[in-house]
Amino acid sequence: MINFLNNMTVNRNASLEITKEEFKNIGYQLIDRIAGFLDTIDEKPVTPGEGPQALQKILGISSLPDNGSDAKDIIANATDLLMNHSLLNGHPKFMGYITSSPAPIGMLADLLAASVNPNVGAHILSPMATEIEKQTIQWLAEFIGVGPDYGGILVSGGNMANFTAFLAARTAKAPKNIKKDGLTSTSKKLLIYCSKTTHTWVEKAAILFGHGSKSTRWIPTDASNKMDNDLLEKAIKKDLKDGHQPFMVVGTAGDVSTGVVDNLNGIASICKTYDLWFHIDGAYGIPAAIVPELKQMFQGIKEADSLALDPHKWLYSPLEAGCTLVKNPKHLTDTYSSHPEYYNFSKTDHGPALNFYEYGLQNSRGFRALKVWMALRQVGRNGYLKMIQEDIGLSQLFFQLANNHEELEAITQNLSITTLRYVPLGYGDKSDWNEKYLNTLNETLLDKLQLGGQVFLSNAIVNHKYCLRGCIVNFRTSIKDIEEIIEIIAREGKEMHQKLTTK
Repeated sequence: MINFLNNMTVNRNASLEITKEEFKNIGYQLIDRIAGFLDTIDEKPVTPGEGPQALQKILGISSLPDNGSDAKDIIANATDLLMNHSLLNGHPKFMGYITSSPAPIGMLADLLAASVNPNVGAHILSPMATEIEKQTIQWLAEFIGVGPDYGGILVSGGNMANFTAFLAARTAKAPKNIKKDGLTSTSKKLLIYCSKTTHTWVEKAAILFGHGSKSTRWIPTDASNKMDNDLLEKAIKKDLKDGHQPFMVVGTAGDVSTGVVDNLNGIASICKTYDLWFHIDGAYGIPAAIVPELKQMFQGIKEADSLALDPHKWLYSPLEAGCTLVKNPKHLTDTYSSHPEYYNFSKTDHGPALNFYEYGLQNSRGFRALKVWMALRQVGRNGYLKMIQEDIGLSQLFFQLANNHEELEAITQNLSITTLRYVPLGYGDKSDWNEKYLNTLNETLLDKLQLGGQVFLSNAIVNHKYCLRGCIVNFRTSIKDIEEIIEIIAREGKEMHQKLTTK
């Protein structure tokens, strides 16, 4: 046997160790840099617009070092790299994809969580962290208005939150032998229903979990861009007549392109009639259910068998934080629970323990809940209500200013998402507009805006129109930012039109 302890002293001196004083000095300097970064974030470009080759040159392409470097120097270098060469989704003019400006208390929460490093897979491995995650899930259920009896689990984001519910739905509604014999054990095709505007996770789930892309029924939307529930019911009836087995309907609470909320109450009624699992993808929009004026819009959420929401979207949590909520948590344990002989997690002298590995796909799990829990405690229900209302109000202002601008066309406004496009001054009557050119113009304009660093928007296709899309889930965005963004779009749009027409 080779002796690997030849050169080891009694008191181990590991290369990763940092002394108390050094840790404090490095930590204080880092916190000072972060505080300064947050205080001046509005003065920085939203993005430097650097390409992969430029970034690789800045990073320095080299082999893995044989020997280590000083921790202080590494932290300083990494701080410069990230603060000066990143897309800043905390910038007040970032309105692109649905990634929120992260709450400062959530940043500190991640540092604290990493320092203890609990494995929130089993209660015995993470006693306090498990209880905090349980309480966080209870609070999230209360927040959106479905009640504290829902169970659930925190996951990485919207895809995983929806996947977790998808598999629970299949276990609940598919033939009971499917866990043992697989999908080939049933001759009936298991089918999922959703609107054409539903996020792509549905297709991904159908493919990855063995159903195939043809098992998804994409239901057309009505004039308001909601799933057409009459066509939904007709599709279910036809599939039942053809010998298939519908098992799940997905309603959307805030679609990613325009923010529209489906008629959830109507979907719930259809699911009851045909004994189908009703899932709501509310990854973006469902926190708006807290707004009293929008109560009618979200009717039906209490009927959902499961819901997905992302605290790292409209609850301003740092990435990653998604959540699956299930009306009957037993459906999660029926789907995910296993007890191999090397697990010794269920014995306790203090009553039953909740082990989150039995609620989802992961065994080892980080402490995602802490940053959500701390933010909920910091601002409470009323604090979130005010911020969400203000985000919606800013989106409405964005739409109104675009609508009143002679070179912009406001297209849609729902929740905190506005879509619009640039139309050159004097372009003529709408009936004569060259839609192909306007689409090219706005797509090229968006490319320039995304790299220019003044504002970051994304795109949406609405009724075949290529639109600029602004989604406000940012507690730093102000009225002044919206007014300036309108002028940036108009100015850059005019320049782009001149460039495209003088080639």
